[in-house]
Amino acid sequence: MSLLVHKYGGTSVATVERIKAVADRIIYTVQQGHQVVVVVSAMAGETNRLIELAAQVDNQPSSRELDMLITTGEQVSASLLAMALVSKGYSAISLLAEQIGIKTSSEFGKARIESVSPKIIQEHLSHGRIVIAAGFQGRNKENDVTTLGRGGTDTTAVAIAAALKADECLIYTDVDGVYTTDPRIESNARRIKHLLFDEMLELASLGAKVLQKRSVEMALNHSVKLRVLSSFTDYDTPYADSGTLVTYEENLLEQLAVTAISAIKDEALVWFHDLDPTHLTPADILGMVADEHIEVDMVVQSIARGTNGNKFDFAFTVSEADYDKTMSILGGLSQKSENKSNDNVQGRKSIAKISVVGVGMRSHVGVVSKILKTLADEHVHVDLISTSEIKVSILVEQKYMELAVRALHSAFALNKCY
Repeated sequence: MSLLVHKYGGTSVATVERIKAVADRIIYTVQQGHQVVVVVSAMAGETNRLIELAAQVDNQPSSRELDMLITTGEQVSASLLAMALVSKGYSAISLLAEQIGIKTSSEFGKARIESVSPKIIQEHLSHGRIVIAAGFQGRNKENDVTTLGRGGTDTTAVAIAAALKADECLIYTDVDGVYTTDPRIESNARRIKHLLFDEMLELASLGAKVLQKRSVEMALNHSVKLRVLSSFTDYDTPYADSGTLVTYEENLLEQLAVTAISAIKDEALVWFHDLDPTHLTPADILGMVADEHIEVDMVVQSIARGTNGNKFDFAFTVSEADYDKTMSILGGLSQKSENKSNDNVQGRKSIAKISVVGVGMRSHVGVVSKILKTLADEHVHVDLISTSEIKVSILVEQKYMELAVRALHSAFALNKCY
């Protein structure tokens, strides 16, 4: 007998019919001899509906009261699913964060889970019950309801799996796993059977929306095996033969040089030419940008040059939505500088970031040169390139993003893998 934690996202419980289908899947799992704890999101669109409802009352509602309001979506899903299971003759109980013992930090809208008490869940399991937990929420030390941010139900599921020492945490969504790239861009994309946590962390931070990044970090820290599956496939397929398993067991992989390719559009590039750090440093620039809560992504600095070695180029990226605000901030820096060091600042919108990810890069050479040659053959100009141990990220014009992804996917033969 295995102890499994199932997580179902909003599309999986979007209607009463879908909730009943989820109940059938859970029942099948129980019939196979497993104990099951289920974590659910709100029904698709419900959280947005509640936020819009709050805005009709107050354009800037209290963050505490907003958290109190939007957590009701998960409560509805949990209760309906428990009812569906009971109607089919199975013992089930829905529980909220307070009843489970999920303690969080105090930041409303973006709280972090600090602890989970497994005792109550274990007690229900010992009596043969299926436990349905409301995701996305917790209680802070003042006993206020808090939420974990978008995608927070993933984190709830992993936290519960870690507390219970579950055999696996199964993340059911509307896709049947993690793919070598976005199938909407490349029709030959393939489902990846196994991913290492390092790779999944990179992909989650690079735009892959299958798993929330914080949930992957938590799973890595607590050695919780994750599996991404679809709730829309036949439930009688053994879960161990389905989806994508995210694990720390490196020997499961064939160590391909590249595992997957991600792409993010709507980026913007900002760069300084001949920056003089005696008047304006990268720390000055990034510090003021950070003070305005603008997230910076890629940062690249060239080698110092010039007569005194005090001139260099400096570039970074922000989201396109933050571009105008960023350029306005840089204008403010110019006024504070003795030298108009940022007269040479330039920027451009409509940039896409393409990232090639794979732990195999640790033992394979030539990945960067292959990327650059592939794109040169397609006449795609690379604006910026940044590398790490298992990732190479490049910036191209947004209009070339899909061409570049398809070319790289083919160059690394990802359509023939898995």
